[in-house]
Amino acid sequence: MIILSYNCRGLGRGIKWSAIRRLNLIHKIDLVCIQETKREIFDKFICQSMWGDSTVSWDSVPSVQAAGGLLCLWNNSIFQVERRIKGHSFLFLDGIWVAENQRLHIVNVYAPCDLPGKRILWEELRQLKVANPNGVWCFLGDFNSIRSHEERIGSSQRGADNSDISEFNDWISDMDLHEIRGFGGSFTWFRPNGSVKSKLDIFLVSDQWLAIWPDTSQHVLHRDYSDHCPVILKTKLVDWGPKPFRVLDLWLNQKGYQKLVQESWSKDQQGGWGALSLKTS
Repeated sequence: MIILSYNCRGLGRGIKWSAIRRLNLIHKIDLVCIQETKREIFDKFICQSMWGDSTVSWDSVPSVQAAGGLLCLWNNSIFQVERRIKGHSFLFLDGIWVAENQRLHIVNVYAPCDLPGKRILWEELRQLKVANPNGVWCFLGDFNSIRSHEERIGSSQRGADNSDISEFNDWISDMDLHEIRGFGGSFTWFRPNGSVKSKLDIFLVSDQWLAIWPDTSQHVLHRDYSDHCPVILKTKLVDWGPKPFRVLDLWLNQKGYQKLVQESWSKDQQGGWGALSLKTS
């Protein structure tokens, strides 16, 4: 499974449609979640242009006076969405992930910038999770909050950050969510002049999610036409093949080590052609 989260800062131009389609094709995205679309209406032409073909299904939360807005794109043969719930700052998809026959709750989030607005959203999402106890959860998007002071550089609002950080972390804990391990850049949002940068865009998953996909990871990609970086979730790490066998020097000094290796090796009968040898001295 591969999910894209991207605050695109407006989808009014075809150049951004092409950028999303390129990400979709390169990374073989299964579900696209976009924040801050700044659009009220989406049609088949726009969604197919971003998805890359006609298999796309979609749903959206409209922007208000060209501010905000959410969009999700998916293939219904891969993710069979059965129910949607929309709030001003979130889009909830409830459905079956076909490959594992697993019920998923996906929540695309674009949080307000002000703390009172965030408090309202955190409570709405808390009630949403309580009302849907079955299934595994993934909250993703632009949370407009950081989890520590190290996740923001260049801002002088340290006092304001303290309350925001504390309440965001308390909400994550109350929701029994976990931020998955990350790769790539340390920050996901950059002021155009580079004076301020923050980590605002993350994936948060439930215990049940990690029990099914323990290798889940998030990857920060390079920025293009937005001040936010695209971020993708992968449920599988790259398979580099069998791990090489390694010997620790201290094993060689253990009494009976060579005899144990010789006996174990002699029991391993290799089928087919091969040229295998073992040097024990």
